Amino acid sequence: MASVRIENLVKSYPGEKGRPGKTAVDHVNIEIRHREFMVLVGPSGCGKSTTLRMIAGLEDITSGAIYIEDRKVNEVAPKDRDIAMVFQNYALYPHMSVRENLAFGLKLRGLAKDEIARRVDEAARILGLLEPDNLLERKPKALSGGQRQRVALGRAMVRQPKAFLFDEPLSNLDAKMRVEMRAEITRLHRRLQSTMIYVTHDQVEAMTMADRMVVMHQGRVQQIATPMEIYRNPANRFVAGFIGSPPMNFLEGSLVGAGDRLAFREKIPAGSLGPVQLSLTAESSRHLTSHRDREIVLGIRPEHIAEATPRETVTFSAAVDLVEPMGAETYLHVRTGGHSLVIRSTDEKSAQAQAGSKRSFRADPDRARFFDPTNGQALSIP
Repeated sequence: MASVRIENLVKSYPGEKGRPGKTAVDHVNIEIRHREFMVLVGPSGCGKSTTLRMIAGLEDITSGAIYIEDRKVNEVAPKDRDIAMVFQNYALYPHMSVRENLAFGLKLRGLAKDEIARRVDEAARILGLLEPDNLLERKPKALSGGQRQRVALGRAMVRQPKAFLFDEPLSNLDAKMRVEMRAEITRLHRRLQSTMIYVTHDQVEAMTMADRMVVMHQGRVQQIATPMEIYRNPANRFVAGFIGSPPMNFLEGSLVGAGDRLAFREKIPAGSLGPVQLSLTAESSRHLTSHRDREIVLGIRPEHIAEATPRETVTFSAAVDLVEPMGAETYLHVRTGGHSLVIRSTDEKSAQAQAGSKRSFRADPDRARFFDPTNGQALSIP
């Protein structure tokens, strides 16, 4: 398996009819390790698929360099890069059987018949194309979406490439099948011990599948880290709001003195409910002392807010706008003095809350994150 290194990668498109050009990928630097499952995630138009296509050789590079196993491949043809790509559409040959689809690329490379048969049978066994039903003699039109995607995976597997590239391969599947195929691809990575680069706009896919994630926005890398590191310590407000479902809540306000510590006070319009007020921990107060009496943005995840009991310190009171019972948990949409928040609760009593009711909540100060209101960058707290 191979490592993949991307250095200062840029992709620009010229403007049309006198219009300015567009930079789709803007000085991207990523190092993908041997046998790593790396996920590129971000909203539509962020440059993740363009980056993947440049790795595959399907898109010309404006500037920068791509190395596969320390070999610069900028000018290397796609077929000579020793990678295999799985697309969003399965791209199977409709007139060929599953077996023929799996074997076709190997035949073009001139492999011996017995080696082709061995690779096809091994891939079919690993991907469940033999049991409970043998699908090898069926045509693609006789397969379900999930089965077609397995065949597309198998066609990549039989090549035994240095790296697998996936471009939103599960987008055409229904929700249940996406969950199943997510697990299938993760198990496949563990079994093959291969280098895999996976592109998706679905942050749940990214969180559940990745060894590490690259979060992209407007052509630039925002953060590279493990899923939980990104979830717990987002580098900026964009990452914090994109990763997580429901996303992180944000409140604008300021830091004020509260004895020997600092406290966050929500910015609210005159005459509204009382502001959210959160006393910071001693450590956070120490690291944010330079921001005292300055505007700041508080970020807090939905699961780090809970209804306050009579013995607990109340952070804020809020009016319930909407209650969404989800079974094991409930989403409460509430309105503070100046912001709308979502609260994820596992307390069964929350499912009984009534829209329009006023309730008291507490936020966990250890889980609070703070962001610069001007540039959105996270304010570091070790």
